[in-house]
Amino acid sequence: MKLGGGWVWRLLFLSSLAVAAVVSSDEPSEADVLDRDGDMRLDEEEMQVLMADDEEEEAMVTDEEQFDEDKDGDEKSETDTNVTFQVTYKTPVATGDVYFAETFDDGSLDRWQPSKTTKEDADDEIAKYDGKWMVEPLKENKVPGDQGLVLKSRAKHHAIAAMLDKPFVFQDEPLVVQYEVNFQDGIDCGGAYIKLLSDSGSLSLEQFHDRTPYTIMFGPDKCGEDYKLHFIFRHKNPLNKDMEEKHAKRADVDLKKFYTDKKTHLYTLVLNPDNSYEMFIDQSSVSRGNLLYDMVPPVNPPKEIDDPNDSKPDDWDERAKIPDPEAVKPDDWDEDAPAKIEDPDALKPEGWLDDEPEFVSDPNAEKPEDWDEEMDGEWEAPQVPNPSCETAPGCGEWKRPMINNPQYKGKWKAPLIDNPNYQGVWKPRKMMNPEYFEDLQPFRMTSFKALGLELWSMTSDIYFDNFIITSHKEVADRWASDSWGLKKLVASANEPGIFSQLMMAAEERPWLWIIYVLTVGLPVGLAVLFCWPKKPVDDYVYRRVDQPQSHIEEEEEEEEEGEADEEEKEAGAGEPAAAQDEGERQESDGQGDNQVGADNEEEEMEEEEEEESEENKTPERTLEDEQKDGGDVAEESHKQAVRKRRVRKD
Repeated sequence: MKLGGGWVWRLLFLSSLAVAAVVSSDEPSEADVLDRDGDMRLDEEEMQVLMADDEEEEAMVTDEEQFDEDKDGDEKSETDTNVTFQVTYKTPVATGDVYFAETFDDGSLDRWQPSKTTKEDADDEIAKYDGKWMVEPLKENKVPGDQGLVLKSRAKHHAIAAMLDKPFVFQDEPLVVQYEVNFQDGIDCGGAYIKLLSDSGSLSLEQFHDRTPYTIMFGPDKCGEDYKLHFIFRHKNPLNKDMEEKHAKRADVDLKKFYTDKKTHLYTLVLNPDNSYEMFIDQSSVSRGNLLYDMVPPVNPPKEIDDPNDSKPDDWDERAKIPDPEAVKPDDWDEDAPAKIEDPDALKPEGWLDDEPEFVSDPNAEKPEDWDEEMDGEWEAPQVPNPSCETAPGCGEWKRPMINNPQYKGKWKAPLIDNPNYQGVWKPRKMMNPEYFEDLQPFRMTSFKALGLELWSMTSDIYFDNFIITSHKEVADRWASDSWGLKKLVASANEPGIFSQLMMAAEERPWLWIIYVLTVGLPVGLAVLFCWPKKPVDDYVYRRVDQPQSHIEEEEEEEEEGEADEEEKEAGAGEPAAAQDEGERQESDGQGDNQVGADNEEEEMEEEEEEESEENKTPERTLEDEQKDGGDVAEESHKQAVRKRRVRKD
């Protein structure tokens, strides 16, 4: 069996690529920090500031020896024993047009105001916003010197907010909102979203609660097995001035891993003046759309609606098919025939015990001592299967089995025909929507001036960090590279080996075991197929190929004819000299016979030795082969006898 080696190596290469792709799927690709929209470019002065700050404050990753040797005037970051290498971390500084930036690296919450109110429509025991907030570093994969805001209480309401440096007004600049979240203990049921609180004269951070007006809500949320990434904005109806919530469509990717891997993830929302929006997780796009077409319910109501005062006429016929009025039930149609009847061909099995019941009272049962007949009634032994029926085909009254009735037709119904009066499905007439309006610029939302977190969670230790609100995606990317980028490096360095990653990936996707088996088993199978030593030649049993029977017979006939001719010639030439030599022959008979006998014995011994040597050289054959060659052996023995006669004559 020979197989081409090219397809084998291609298959192995593709399997390896598949495994590598699955393992690396959890790691998001590096984001392209270049601008994706021409409207988001910085002016020359802001770009120069960015480049200057980039040279001064770039975070460098170094190994432990370089970190120990760097003992100049810069303050050394605290060593973390949980990481395999050290990073020099500097608090990122926001540049460009920034409305809000918070790192929590100073360890204080002076800028933030916890809520002191209660939640409406909630039990008094849990209505109060008394959940605790703390500023502390990450539990795992921490970056020395970096701290964040941590939700510390479980099964409590939490609310905290901070004012922006300046209100954000939706005009001609995009909105970019970005922050980090880490579910350090996983998440059972709860959210980690933020609210951008609307700019109103009555806004009080101490009274921040679930019904405080907001403009945008954005961030992750999970309850049960429903994993969401919220983007909700409140749109103002220009007719009645009511505020309506508009929800973006669900993300295009599976969000489960972002809630369960206990890593710090970066959430970004980009909202453009052309009404387009895009959401990112770890700088990879997970959802995009348009405020006019991809929100539920739509921003603009339908232009026409069904007339609520219109009703279907009484004579409106919506039946597409009707029973044939001219159809008549056949005379032989029996509607009373049963669907099942007894099998007339059934016979009672031999040995059926008609007089024996199927169940009998348990003879070993005893009435409980605490049985009270007045309270519990008369005691009866429990029923058990009749032991007499164990060897019999059945007990009790025998009944014929039921079969389908071949005469059963059921209730007769007239066949259906097309309805000549069919008018179609009735629909109410359309009318102009009195509440119709058209807002072609839903981006022009209500301005906001504060950022708040109003959350309920059944899991504690939810980590928030590095909030930024700006008008330029480049500013947010620069901010992320100096903060979240270092967390990503540390987490990548502390990840388990490739074997552990493969096992974890297989736990989430069991079908990966098939790829693993093929990747490992296919090379082993091919190695065994092509590299296993072939069977030695000595192990095979060879059969001696005999000459065709026709050739043997022809040779024997030729030999006999030649012998007959020689005898005739000798007889003709030997008659005259027979008398002369008769005496000599008689004298030498004794000696000649002895000599010939000795020669014949020597020749026979030599032939027997040759035959024995040939038999020793010939491998053993199976019994089946010997039976097939039985005739060949007889012919060979006959041929040897002829040869012996020729030797004797010679």
